[in-house]
Amino acid sequence: MHELSIVTHVAKTLDELAEENHLSKIGSVTLEIGEVSGIMTDYFEECWDYFKRKHPLLKDAKLYIEVIKAVTFCEDCKQEYETVEYGKICPYCHSEHTYLVEGNECNIKQIEAEEKEDQQLS
Repeated sequence: MHELSIVTHVAKTLDELAEENHLSKIGSVTLEIGEVSGIMTDYFEECWDYFKRKHPLLKDAKLYIEVIKAVTFCEDCKQEYETVEYGKICPYCHSEHTYLVEGNECNIKQIEAEEKEDQQLS
């Protein structure tokens, strides 16, 4: 159920960006979500649709999600591999001395927005 709190945090960040950049409307938001972030993308989209109805800046905003593959690095053999397929154990040398390189994040990659009319250049 943490998806709603993440949507709320994203919206707060977008509010701050809108204020700083004199934006009146967000048309779309592209998020990068790691495949082992624990975020359920279907549920996240439902939370987004619910939340944006109550948030004027995001009222018409479309959400795009790009999934980032999880990659693990083995400290023993220095190889990278797909985390979801192999887990913590390195498929090359069978070491447990591994760590996640990427795939646990949630980033705002891109937004499309409109400037407030009094801020547009002529």
